[in-house]
Amino acid sequence: MPPTLASLVHHSALKLAVRAGGDRLDAPVRWVHASELADPVPYMEGGELLLITALKLDAEDPQAMRRYVRRLAGAGVVGLGFAVGVHYDDIPAALVEAAEQEGLPLLEVPRRTPFLAISKAVSAALAAEQYRAVTAGFAAQRELTKKALSDGPEGLLAALAAQVDGWAALYDASGAVVAAAPEWAGRRAARLTADVRKLRERPTPASAVTGVPETDDRVELHSLGTSRRPRAALAVGTAAPLGTAERYAVHSAVALLTLTTERSRSLHAAEQRVGAAVLRMLLAGEPDHARTVAGDLYGDLLDAPFRMLVAEASAAGGDPLGALAEVVESAAARAGEAVLVVPQGERLVVLAADGGAAVTACAEYAAKLETGRSAPEAPAGGDDGALVVGLSAPAGPSAAPVAHQQAGQALSVARRRGRVWVEHEQVAAGSVLPLLADDAVRAFADGLLRALREHDATGRGDLVASLRAWLSRHGQWDAAAADLGVHRHTLRYRMRRVEEILGRSLDDPDVRMELWLALKATAPS
Repeated sequence: MPPTLASLVHHSALKLAVRAGGDRLDAPVRWVHASELADPVPYMEGGELLLITALKLDAEDPQAMRRYVRRLAGAGVVGLGFAVGVHYDDIPAALVEAAEQEGLPLLEVPRRTPFLAISKAVSAALAAEQYRAVTAGFAAQRELTKKALSDGPEGLLAALAAQVDGWAALYDASGAVVAAAPEWAGRRAARLTADVRKLRERPTPASAVTGVPETDDRVELHSLGTSRRPRAALAVGTAAPLGTAERYAVHSAVALLTLTTERSRSLHAAEQRVGAAVLRMLLAGEPDHARTVAGDLYGDLLDAPFRMLVAEASAAGGDPLGALAEVVESAAARAGEAVLVVPQGERLVVLAADGGAAVTACAEYAAKLETGRSAPEAPAGGDDGALVVGLSAPAGPSAAPVAHQQAGQALSVARRRGRVWVEHEQVAAGSVLPLLADDAVRAFADGLLRALREHDATGRGDLVASLRAWLSRHGQWDAAAADLGVHRHTLRYRMRRVEEILGRSLDDPDVRMELWLALKATAPS
């Protein structure tokens, strides 16, 4: 405990006597200051015991003393020590009465007690308190280190919560709670996800003080990691501001968790290199070799149907692929799933369990991005780097090359349609016509049909409509002529004109296909 007025009064060598404010002696004393100024307040910080001899004070003037004492109390001075036998044989009644009215403790300092003795007593007590705090901090550090080595982050959090008499929680890169102590703190910590995400926007090391809604908790948030982008965060909740010993414990926890995070980062990099090798073997059609290399690390992933996911960012700004990787890896870690994440140049390739948490989290993340892009207030380009993602159909190790191709095809469709997320099943189950909504396809179609449209514009026939009717009826003359309301010989004449103008034969199935797609690509929406 820091020194208080009560501890000074009970100090046998000081012989101090209480003359006023006896009910407020539990106030801690931050320092001792002697001043004979009529107004020492500009030089106070609060928490001081002020010592005076009243050399320049009219200590017998009630009004002057009320003003003087009121100023001291307002500045946070915790007590006033008056030396008797110097200028006054006793503390003037006006000063005693003013101190009583303001509730400011007034101590009588005997003639034989020098102010220096009081200063030394307070200084020694503060030093002893600091030593106790440092000693307790080192003890806490040893305990936290022991728990971190034996029980991992969970044990460290439990020890930290006990040290600060509160709770502690660890968050992953996405802001989700990884562990909390005591157990009841998990739900409380989850309410700070938004604050943790804001903290991640700041370069490490970063910290912030916040609170949990509807509680009296004071919460400190600390980012973890040595890279610019934090990989985790620590929350410490207490009922009051941290003391020196508790502060040592929190700093030790931050250091230990940062070491754990960086160690995990190094292991993650090694795992990523193994994953890249596994992916190369799968795409090269060597599933048996891939299984051997995967071992226990990715073996479970290759024993069940998986999905191949290919993502790319088509615009600069931020790190959209890195953010997507964090989402996928965090979801897999929480669910205890294996996931393979491999950067490939400007792309990111992910192998994840079919129907697992990683695929679900990725789909939800893409849906949020797509909703944000369509919002009226969304800025042009956004901050997601125009992320596009393609997902394959379920596959096994031997079908990995096909799955990779499917994911790439879905990615291309997503880019064409201005979508964030497209699954290969959606492409296969849908129509090819939406794929024609492309500037290059439309330009080709316009060029192919331009001569026919120019012919029709002169009023010399209706070749485009006739061609559409004839193709839609699979070349059946009578049915197509009936649709147009003309004789079949008229329709035959028009189709010969189409062949003459285009210089192409309608007997060629490729020509028919190209003309039909051109008609569909240029048809009004």
